[in-house]
Amino acid sequence: MPTARHTLTVRLPQGATDDGPVATALAAASERWWPDGPHPRLWTETVPAPADSARAARRRETETRRPLGPGQLLRVLLLRYEEDGAGESGGGSAGGSAPAPATGATDDLAGASAGGTAQGTVRPPVPRPGDLVLVADPAALDATSLRLISRVLCGELGPEEVRTAEHSPAAHPARVPGPDALRRAAATALVLGRYEGRSSVRVTVPVSALDRPGNTLGAFDGRAVLEADLSEGRTVGDLLATPLSPPGDDAVDEAAPAERHVARVQDQLATVPPGTPLIDLVLLDETESAEQLALGRPPRSAVPPPRPSRRIEDAFADQVALRPEAPALTCGERTLTYRELDSRADELATGLRARGVRPGDHVGLCLPRSTDLVAMMLAVLKTDAIYVPLDPDHPADRRARTAEDAGLRLTVEDTAPLTGHPADHRAPTARPATAPAYVIHTSGSTGRPKGVVVPHSNVLALIDATRDDFGLGPGDTWTLFHSSAFDFSVWEIWGALLTGARLVVVDYWVSRSPADFHALLVREGVTVLSQTPSAFTQLMAADREYGERRGRGTPLALRLVVLGGEPLDARPLRDWFDRYPEDRCRLVNMFGITETTVHVTAQTVTRRTALSGSRSVGRPLPGWYVYVLDARGRPVPPGAPGEIHVGGAGVATGYLGRPDLTGQRFAPDRWHGGRMYRSGDLGRLLPDGTLEHLGRIDSQVKVRGFRIELDEIRHVLLADPSVTAAAVTVSGDAFLDAAGVRIDAYVVLAADPAGTADDIRRRAAKLLPEHMLPASVTALPRLPLTPNGKLDPSRLPAPTADAPPGTAAPAAADPFAELTGIWESVLGMPVGPDDNFFDLGGNSLYAIRLATAMRERGLPPVALRRLYLSPTVRSLSEAVDE
Repeated sequence: MPTARHTLTVRLPQGATDDGPVATALAAASERWWPDGPHPRLWTETVPAPADSARAARRRETETRRPLGPGQLLRVLLLRYEEDGAGESGGGSAGGSAPAPATGATDDLAGASAGGTAQGTVRPPVPRPGDLVLVADPAALDATSLRLISRVLCGELGPEEVRTAEHSPAAHPARVPGPDALRRAAATALVLGRYEGRSSVRVTVPVSALDRPGNTLGAFDGRAVLEADLSEGRTVGDLLATPLSPPGDDAVDEAAPAERHVARVQDQLATVPPGTPLIDLVLLDETESAEQLALGRPPRSAVPPPRPSRRIEDAFADQVALRPEAPALTCGERTLTYRELDSRADELATGLRARGVRPGDHVGLCLPRSTDLVAMMLAVLKTDAIYVPLDPDHPADRRARTAEDAGLRLTVEDTAPLTGHPADHRAPTARPATAPAYVIHTSGSTGRPKGVVVPHSNVLALIDATRDDFGLGPGDTWTLFHSSAFDFSVWEIWGALLTGARLVVVDYWVSRSPADFHALLVREGVTVLSQTPSAFTQLMAADREYGERRGRGTPLALRLVVLGGEPLDARPLRDWFDRYPEDRCRLVNMFGITETTVHVTAQTVTRRTALSGSRSVGRPLPGWYVYVLDARGRPVPPGAPGEIHVGGAGVATGYLGRPDLTGQRFAPDRWHGGRMYRSGDLGRLLPDGTLEHLGRIDSQVKVRGFRIELDEIRHVLLADPSVTAAAVTVSGDAFLDAAGVRIDAYVVLAADPAGTADDIRRRAAKLLPEHMLPASVTALPRLPLTPNGKLDPSRLPAPTADAPPGTAAPAAADPFAELTGIWESVLGMPVGPDDNFFDLGGNSLYAIRLATAMRERGLPPVALRRLYLSPTVRSLSEAVDE
């Protein structure tokens, strides 16, 4: 049976194969470590082959398998290699030749002899990097000892820096780490947790071993695991009192990203009181904090424009004066010039004043997409009032709640009553640019939408920050694609009209049909387009189909596409770049928040970005600042996650009528003055200054570009008298498939409920817009809770819904059955002939997929509007027959 042994092979760098220093180090170390002997010698051999050859590998393998001689503690062999395989085959040093080969040794080893030379012409050897091969008796030396010996022989440590067994804590019976070792492990765990955003980290701790061999080296050999709990509320005392566990087979973290931060935390662990919260421990010093803050500034080449001192209607008046007859606004067959749009806004402003609207009043705009929608916005601003958009497609009850929250003086649903009034020649008001221009409502955690108040100067600052970089000007044609109640529309409307461009209003149903929208882009020659990534994915498919029908030409005139509102998966964009190269059409991914005026950062997306799958949202716009801070408001290290805070020109005034909430989310900006907004978004600043967005910290989610508070949905469900408890969850990954993001609700019904869970969903639809309505409402006897009394989402069952009558799908192989199969493939569930598409979790993006799948199967084309009017297989099949 082969003798057990420890082996270690260490590669020496080029030029470090001189045996003299190695032999000297070995002799000195042996005298110090084992004064009574035995003292190992250094053997050297030259292998007539390159180091990376198969022959050299066989030689190393042979040496590690060769048994030790009787009483031999350690064998140390220096293998040197020749570049061309010629020269000496072996040579001894340190007073002896290499040990004799063992029985069965390879020919390479058998042919080596001390001092022997090769036959023929003798040429000087050309050594390549060598190897140190160490073989030890495990009864005398362990693996840790071999590693230390190799470091001494390589010159990394001095013999005096290595302790022998008699001076090691291993002699003590307690298997515990020293205080320094424990603090080191705890500091490593905390730094790793901060860098990686983890609340639980496992690191190894060196501990003394009770069974080390007698000639062992080094103070420690044992290992234990510190399972560090870094969650909120934990203290230094809690961390240092964590009991150690055996190593086991689970992975552990051996190193932290920054040694200086580990050392800094280790010092704090030794000096701060045990009751100190872990969050109070500091990683960055003042210099590092300043460097991190500098990463969140715009590039040096981007000089922030001066703070705008004018209002939106004044900037629009400049464009009217410059190009009064240029086209400003197109809707369908009608186009208004800048002069005509200005005149229409003046007429409507006169009507508003006649209806009692005064400076500072809130005016609701509940109008369909039209030229008058944009003219009304200008009219409200001309009266020095504040416009509050209300989406006419939202449920009436939700619009009523928004109107109540905004305290509207007037809601405009028809412009006819505002026309025909005598001209008003009163001088314009002189309220400052910091006065509010609009209020847009976003989802609120209390069950009611919250209004964000945005001043004129913020909008002008956004246009000024992007005008030069994006080349915005009179030659462009934009689209108004989004709802006026979605802040992306602020960028579309004023980005066009304040730079002299033409704005094309997109009909609601056209915006829901990628093919029709693509046709509009071609017809109108649109050059600047703003889209959520999910909508743009559908548009790319329509453009691809158009190209296949029309040949390889590039029909779209687009030169700039701005993507925003939700996470971008850049990988599908590779096909777009094939048709629209980067030098023809620029794609920009922008991160933004309603409370910071639409956009904050910009990242130009390239083919390389698409190939890498980057999640970067770029660097801040000129005048905007981005900070990534921890829970104490301190900068986190580069690349570490933290909460995104935004300062600078885009920060809104606050929340309408919510001083407490405004105080929570808007804080003083102690670095650049003014205020900054706590976004609730998780992100990290990379060393190059770009921002990566990592999702939400709280219960907010993004669904098809809309920011949603799950608690608002929960409050609506709890308001139903049939519900005693409710929970709302979201599934899917918006980064991978925005259409697949699904909201599901779970309710506990009252003793005598008014109807089923499906009835509760229908009642919720009266208050929640389509993008907030749960795909399912599942009734449970009780909600699963954690031991702490909180909801346990992992124990919620798969969502279900009440089965409506007639859920059996038809069996006949006819168009009716084929349509059923298409629905089932899109929705991922069985579908009956009278099941409602939207009750089964369908949404606007799924509707587009449905229409596309029908077209690909050769079914007659059906307008997307028809699906909304005929939302069952039975009714839609009748429309197909027609």
